Amino acid sequence: MRWTGDAAAGDWLKRLIDDPPRFTMHDVVPRGFAAYARVFHPAFCGDDAVTWAETADAFGTTMHPRAQWNRIVRVAPEDGAQQVVAPDGREFFAPQEGGLDAGIVSILARVLAEHTTTPDAGGVALWEGWGGLLGGYGTNGRGFFSLGGDPVDRARDFLARSTRDVLNEVFLKGRWQDGILSREISEGTRLRLPMREHVLFEGGIREFAAADWELHVPWRDLPAEQHGFPPSALSPSIVWPDDHAWVLVTEVDYDSTIIAGSRALIAAACATAGLEASAIPAETRLTWDSDEVNGP
Repeated sequence: MRWTGDAAAGDWLKRLIDDPPRFTMHDVVPRGFAAYARVFHPAFCGDDAVTWAETADAFGTTMHPRAQWNRIVRVAPEDGAQQVVAPDGREFFAPQEGGLDAGIVSILARVLAEHTTTPDAGGVALWEGWGGLLGGYGTNGRGFFSLGGDPVDRARDFLARSTRDVLNEVFLKGRWQDGILSREISEGTRLRLPMREHVLFEGGIREFAAADWELHVPWRDLPAEQHGFPPSALSPSIVWPDDHAWVLVTEVDYDSTIIAGSRALIAAACATAGLEASAIPAETRLTWDSDEVNGP
């Protein structure tokens, strides 16, 4: 997989995404496919991953394809639903928004690879707004706390990095701070879609089928690893094969991933062990108030 500055490779998506927005999933998910499915990001009960269906059972609500987390756990949106206690006393934590568990990415990738003639070639887009992904002048949006070493040395290092020339720095251009991606990529061309801008890579879905895909993508979080964190990488925001047989979209503000493709693909995804997925029709709304089964 490699970065590309040829953003035109994603132009076909622009023609299929609503602009201006109509407040359905097609504000970010392309139209024109035979079928769609929603892959629910796992929630957590304590340290254990749980499905939305298991959560609904705990709260006495109903799991269905258009379910919304706040209504599954019976919490008003303004009250937040990140951490909620069920009637039986168990504590549930909300699914991740904008990111899909690495293991689920692998499972889904294997399904997707079977439904394209070009599993080794396509486009992979990553939302540019993730903190620390791109470098920039002044800051890249992240800081790390050192987990080891002599406390005195850590303090001296902190002071050295924090010292400022207050009188003169206002006249100076900010210093470039590296992100996960190189300066060339950070300053490079973006794939500009109606709602978001993305860094674009050339790569095939089969690369994500490996259990250790996080170790091989260009945006592996090496800076975090240098500070003692385990290897990791963001899940892709959009993926498509060169034959345009399907599209995967993990929208930043969604707690589920949408796949668009053939009816055979959607049926396969919904039947795959390890995925909590449901077919959804075109024009589906996924706003907080769209769960009419469990609300208002």
